[in-house]
Amino acid sequence: MHVAHLSLADFRSYARAEVPLGPGVTAFVGPNGQGKTNLVEAIGYVATLGSHRVATDAPLVRLGAERAVVRTSIVREARTTLVELEITPGKANRARINRSDNVRPRDVLGLLRTVLFAPEDLALVKGDPGERRRFLDELLVARAPRLAGVRSDYERVLKQRNALLKTAAAARRSGGGRASDLATLEVWDGHLARTGAELTAFRLQLVAALQPLVAAAYAQLAPGGGDTVLEYRSSSFEGERPSSREEAEQQLLAALAEARGQELARGLTLVGPHRDELGLRLGELPAKGYASHGESWSYALALRLASYELLRSDGGEPVLILDDVFAELDARRREQLAELVAPAEQVLVTAAVAEDVPKALSGARYAVSDGEVTLL
Repeated sequence: MHVAHLSLADFRSYARAEVPLGPGVTAFVGPNGQGKTNLVEAIGYVATLGSHRVATDAPLVRLGAERAVVRTSIVREARTTLVELEITPGKANRARINRSDNVRPRDVLGLLRTVLFAPEDLALVKGDPGERRRFLDELLVARAPRLAGVRSDYERVLKQRNALLKTAAAARRSGGGRASDLATLEVWDGHLARTGAELTAFRLQLVAALQPLVAAAYAQLAPGGGDTVLEYRSSSFEGERPSSREEAEQQLLAALAEARGQELARGLTLVGPHRDELGLRLGELPAKGYASHGESWSYALALRLASYELLRSDGGEPVLILDDVFAELDARRREQLAELVAPAEQVLVTAAVAEDVPKALSGARYAVSDGEVTLL
C-alpha cells in the first residue's frame, strides 16, 4: 500500500498543493512553520478521519475559507483508489470514493492505513490515560473499520447517560427526583454495559496481541533496557479478565450498580471503558513517572512499531509517517529507528534540516518553504 498523489485545497496553510508520491522514502525538508507537517497530517486524516495535532476539524481549514478538500490516490495491490474528503466545520463532512458521492466519511476508513510517529507520542507514556485509550481505539479501528461504529455507539450512550445523571443529580440537590429517572437510568445502564463490554473485549484482545510486539521492538531500540509489560486496568473488574463478552457485560452492569450512589451524587458515569487505563511497566516500575526521557521515547516508539507490525500481519502494509521525530531523538535511537522502518513500502518523513534525516532513509526529497512544495 502507498499513496501515489496528494492534492490539497484550502487545507491548513495551503490554498492549493499537488504532491506526487511513490513507494520508498520521501522526505519533506524545510524550516519549522512552513507547512511540512500539514502535508502528512492530511494523509493521516484520510486514514483516521482525525488529526494527530488537534481535536476538532476547524483548524484544518485555511483562514478565510469555508471548507478544505483533501484528495489522495491510494495504490494497493496494483489497484488505485481515489479518496476525497471535504471538511466543513460546523457541518457534516463529505466523502467521495472513486468520484462516487454515495458514501459516508466512515466508509473511507480502511482504504488507507498509516502509522504515525510524532513528537506528541511522548504523551503515550508520560500523558494522561486518555492518550493511551485513544491509541488503543485508533488502532482497533485501523485493523477493523467497523469498530468505529462500536466506539461511536459507546460515546453516544455515555453522553446520554451522563446527561440523565446530571439531571437526576440536580433534582436530588433540590429535593426532587423521580422514580422514572431511575427506571430510565437502568435502561441506559443496559445500553452502556452492552456497548462497553464489546469495546472492552476488543481492547483486551488488542493488548494481548501488542504485548510481545512491543517487547521485541523495545529490545531492538534499547538493548538490555528491561522488560516492557502492558496491563489493561478496567474500572469494572479487577484481577482475572472476563472470559467472554457476556461476562464483561455482567461485570460492567454490576460495577454500575455499585457506583450508582456516587454517580447520582456527582452526575457523572464513573465506570466503563472511558475510565479504563493501559498500564505501561518497565521492569517492576510504571513507565510513567519512573522511566527516563530516553526510555520513555523508546517505549513510545516501541508502541508505534508494534502497531505497524500488527497492521502488517493483518495484510496490507501501512504507510509509515515520521513527523519531525528524529529531531527529538539522540543519535543512537535515531539510527536504530531509521534501520527498523527503512524496509517499509512507503515512508514519509518531515525534518527541519536535511541532516536530521538518517542516511538509511535516502530517497525522494521535497523542499517546503512558504507554502511551496518543490521536488529537489
